[in-house]
Amino acid sequence: MTTPRTFSHIGLSVPDLEAAVKFYSDVLGFYTLMPPSEVVEDDSAIGLMCTDVFGPGWQSLRIAHLSTGDGTGIELFEFAGNYAPEDNLDYRRHGTFHFAIQDPDLEGLLAKIVAAGGKQRMPVREYFPGEKPYRMVYVEDPFGNVFELYSHSYELTYSAGAYS
Repeated sequence: MTTPRTFSHIGLSVPDLEAAVKFYSDVLGFYTLMPPSEVVEDDSAIGLMCTDVFGPGWQSLRIAHLSTGDGTGIELFEFAGNYAPEDNLDYRRHGTFHFAIQDPDLEGLLAKIVAAGGKQRMPVREYFPGEKPYRMVYVEDPFGNVFELYSHSYELTYSAGAYS
């Protein structure tokens, strides 16, 4: 029987690594595990790993590692020649288009995100209006990465059949 795996980390591309580390640590409270560091295309273990992923000719990148309160990793990358996508919520394109962060004070965290240069993409919505206090809202960090805020755990929200 297959058992559920745990989620290890997500990698985000940002245009300014120091600013992203500051945002994710100051606003979301994530821990910095490894401060901004440079990785170069060479024969080191990490250099070879990056060449395996990006192909030859990537030259260098900058990276930092952070952690959420439950140990999920946030890997931030700053690539030379980076650029913003035309549509940062291209939800019809296959692939990852958001991640979610949980905070019981969803509205308080939302205000901090907006004050720090992020965006609120929609009104705060309730899954069970007048019945249960489960809320959500889509936001962007100051670098255009889209994510969702949840007031309660994923299990609590969906085990009650949020769409029925």
